[in-house]
Amino acid sequence: MTIAVRIALCLLLALVPFHARAQSDDKAMMIASDDAEMAAAIEKARSSLDEFLNLSDAPPPGTDKFKLKVMIVDGKATEHFWVIPFKRTANGFVGILANEPEIVRNVVLGQNIEFTRDDISDWGYTRNGRQVGSFTVCVMLKKMSKEEAEYMRAQYGFDC
Repeated sequence: MTIAVRIALCLLLALVPFHARAQSDDKAMMIASDDAEMAAAIEKARSSLDEFLNLSDAPPPGTDKFKLKVMIVDGKATEHFWVIPFKRTANGFVGILANEPEIVRNVVLGQNIEFTRDDISDWGYTRNGRQVGSFTVCVMLKKMSKEEAEYMRAQYGFDC
């Protein structure tokens, strides 16, 4: 892996003042908190969440790796994490935190967390080895160098 790609992984997927994550081994990428593309990506994910949840309840052949991106708040700090796996509960959801925190200190990698629908900022899964959803990641790929974005697309199966 080249230095540029390692740097991209180290910078990938964060929002100011909160951070977001793409895959479990990704690091943060700084993006303005008022970024219109990111806000639209989060809205797209939230507006299509019911479809995703129905699909995750009865996954069709060729689909797997269903995940939710969840916002965690710790005082004034906010960070977004992938939760893999997850399941619905009577009060919302529960799942395993799949990323190492860099900003918030009230959770740890591998922790079982409870969250509500309002905490969800993205969703994703793979279909025949290609990523579906992960709208926030697609925004972040646009902000990377061409080389870094191409590597991420090839490595993780993003078509955006």
